[in-house]
Amino acid sequence: MYARTFGAATQGVDGLIISVEVDSANGMPAFDIVGLPSTAVRESKERVRTAIKNSGLRLRSEKITINLAPADVKKDSAGLDLPIAVGLLASQGRLRPSVCEEFLFVAELSLEGVLRSVKGVLPIALTARAKDFKKIIVAPENVNEALLVDGLEVYAPKSLIELVDFLDGETELEPAKPVPVDEPEGFVELVDDFADVQGQFMAKRALEIAAAGGHNVLMVGVPGSGKTMLAKRMSSILPELTREEALEVTKIYSVAGKLPQGSGLVTKRPFQNPNHDASTAAIIGGGTIPVPGQVTLAHHGVLFLDELPEFKKNALEALREPLEERQITISRVNGTLTFPSSMILICAMNPCPCGWYGDNDHTCRCSDMEIKRYMRRLSGPLLDRIDIHIRVPRVKYDELSSKRRNESSAVIRQRVSDARQIQTRRLEKYHMFCNAQMTHALIQKLCVLEPEAEDLLKAVFETKKLSARSYDRIIKVGRTIADLAGGSEFISAEHVAEAVKLRSDFEIEN
Repeated sequence: MYARTFGAATQGVDGLIISVEVDSANGMPAFDIVGLPSTAVRESKERVRTAIKNSGLRLRSEKITINLAPADVKKDSAGLDLPIAVGLLASQGRLRPSVCEEFLFVAELSLEGVLRSVKGVLPIALTARAKDFKKIIVAPENVNEALLVDGLEVYAPKSLIELVDFLDGETELEPAKPVPVDEPEGFVELVDDFADVQGQFMAKRALEIAAAGGHNVLMVGVPGSGKTMLAKRMSSILPELTREEALEVTKIYSVAGKLPQGSGLVTKRPFQNPNHDASTAAIIGGGTIPVPGQVTLAHHGVLFLDELPEFKKNALEALREPLEERQITISRVNGTLTFPSSMILICAMNPCPCGWYGDNDHTCRCSDMEIKRYMRRLSGPLLDRIDIHIRVPRVKYDELSSKRRNESSAVIRQRVSDARQIQTRRLEKYHMFCNAQMTHALIQKLCVLEPEAEDLLKAVFETKKLSARSYDRIIKVGRTIADLAGGSEFISAEHVAEAVKLRSDFEIEN
């Protein structure tokens, strides 16, 4: 007998509906799964048979063939256990096939028939709604994630036998409701705030401009100057995530398996801080079936690379595409996938291998050749894609011991949000939301320099022998500074001067 059910897997950061076709017929007993299943999917036949047996149900010894369509896409999801099990029971007459086709089934099965959570339920639910599914079956741990999608009835049985009784009409199963996630008793969340940062006014100003315009930043300073502390507070001054942005981030974390158990929508901007020994695949994504890397996990947030020259050269050079295109395309034998990576890159590094070059109170032990070799680990094309280069000096005692209350992240965030609103009004018809996204054509159209600003930029361009990319980035930073100052229609010489200062505060010779 033939039966069909519907399951799902993920493809990149999107869901993919899988049609599970099951044929159970007389013949030599066998159990075959075709349609490019991965090892995890091929092994599902043992999990499914045992789960059915331990649920008190029986399968006849017949020739069973299961086809996963579309057949030309690699299937890699333990979440296909449930649609395979339901399809088997329907093909042998235990369930009505017409009822089973009304649902999308997404869950792994334990050997005792308990439904287990899987990755990627949010993008799967979004795709299910787009494909006109009305009902979805998930594990109880995936309820909050599935309920983020309006227009779907979500059911969360605990076991296979509970699901079978529901599909048979023997028991009622109410649509699921959000499950509250309790915080541990006595839990206190510590918030990194710019009010805690003493001194470093230049660096804080640079990060405010970067947050307002979505610009990348390189901070160079001696050990203990506060580079890491400043970077960790960057997320606190970025505007709140919109609903659309939050859904995008949650999709990515769901596919990557990074969502905490039972959680729903991600409401805080991501902050990713990979170790400097991370591989290229870990940074940009990869694998036989590509999965998101750090540049994608930082989407709509911050990617912080501490000790920048210590990262593998291949990993650093691979950053060029996501920094320029705000997405990363990964090609494998099984296909090509594109992951989003619209993030702000914050980098930190010492001025030399020992860390004390240029410090008045410590002696640098590095030779000129060692310093040049250290600096040349960073290529010119990579540095060209970083809008702001600043030196972060060591904090003086008077600044460190001062009782003066600094501006809080909330105050800075308000200025950043106001500047972003100005940019959104200017750029929304081009499907952009910040100045850093502007192309050269848009810069020429939307960034008008006053005559004095034009003269200043021309002098800087010819003196410093800037590249065309550097020219564009100075204007974009200048546009952001003007937006922070109230959204002046024209970019003044003062705005350009500050933008030039922020790019040439620390120059690296290559």
